Amino acid sequence: MSGGLHPLAVAIMGPTASGKTAAALAVAREIPCEIISVDSALVYRGMDIGTAKPTPEERALVPHHLIDILDPSESYSVRQFRDDALRLIGEILARGRLPLLVGGTMLYFKGLRDGLDELPQADPAIRARLDAEAAQQGVPALHARLASLDPVTAARLDPNDSQRIQRALEIIELSGQPMSALLARASHAPLPFELLPISLEPSDRAVLHARIAARFDAMLADTGHGLLAEVAALRARGDLSPNLPSMRCVGYRQAWEYLDGAIDLATMRDKGIAATRQLCKRQLTWLRSMPDRKVIDCLAPDAAEQVLAAIRQALGKQKMDSAG
Repeated sequence: MSGGLHPLAVAIMGPTASGKTAAALAVAREIPCEIISVDSALVYRGMDIGTAKPTPEERALVPHHLIDILDPSESYSVRQFRDDALRLIGEILARGRLPLLVGGTMLYFKGLRDGLDELPQADPAIRARLDAEAAQQGVPALHARLASLDPVTAARLDPNDSQRIQRALEIIELSGQPMSALLARASHAPLPFELLPISLEPSDRAVLHARIAARFDAMLADTGHGLLAEVAALRARGDLSPNLPSMRCVGYRQAWEYLDGAIDLATMRDKGIAATRQLCKRQLTWLRSMPDRKVIDCLAPDAAEQVLAAIRQALGKQKMDSAG
C-alpha cells in the first residue's frame, strides 16, 4: 500500500467462481472506471469458454484491458504484466477514471504490489536438460527435488506444473539461491497510487466447490460451442502442444488429454473439477498472505453491493483527506 494523497486503484481479487466479474460490472455501472484483467489465461485469444472470459456484451459495458492480447502459442510473464498494468493504471487515472484490477492470478497481484527482482535469464542448455529429466523421471519427481531445495516455491506450485517447476530449478542452478529468497528481496519502491485490495472469499468452501462443478459442467454441456469444441479447434491448428503455458490452463490440459484419447469423458470431467478446486485452494492461500485486504463473503447475496460500498467509502475518505 502506498500512502499520502496518491490516486486510488482498486484490486478485486478472489478464487475462481467467486463472482469477481459480476462485482466489477456492478461497480462499473455506478463509478466511471476501466477494468484491467489480472488473469494469466484471459490474455489468450480463442480461449473463451474454459477461461470464463467476460462476454462481448459485458466487455461493451466498460473498457477492458489485457484480454485477448496474445496468441496461445505465446507466453506472458509476471514482469510483462507488471509493466503493462503500471502503464495502464497511469493512463486510466489520466482519463479521470478508477482503475479496477480484477482477477485471480495472485502472482500478478504480488508482482504489482511488491515489485520483482532481476531473476537470471533462461539458459537453453539447462532448460533442455530439465526437459529431458522431466520426460524420463516425470514432473512430480522434479517437484520433489524442488521441495528439498526451495520448499516455499514448491508449496505454491502444482506438482505437474512443469514450466514453473523447471524455471525454479533453473534459477537455483544459475543463482545458487532459491527463487523464494530472490523474490523476497524484490524492490519495494512505493507505488504511485494507493491500492485498495478487496478479496471475495467463501464463508463455506463446499458451496464454492459446488459452483465450480456446475460451471465446469456448463462448459462441457454445449457440444457445439463448449470447452471441448474450443480445445478441438485449438488442437486442429497444428502449432500448439499441451506443454505450452496456454494449454496448461485448468480445463484445457484435461480436455486435450481427452481429445488425445488418453482418458474418457467422465475422467476428464473429474480431473478438470479437481484441478479447479486445487487452483481455488492455492488462490485462497495466497489471499490469506495479504493481511491488509478487505474480505467480503462471495456467497453473500449482496456481495457486489458490498464491494461497491467499500470502494465508495475509500473514494470518500480520499476526497476528505485531499480537502483537509
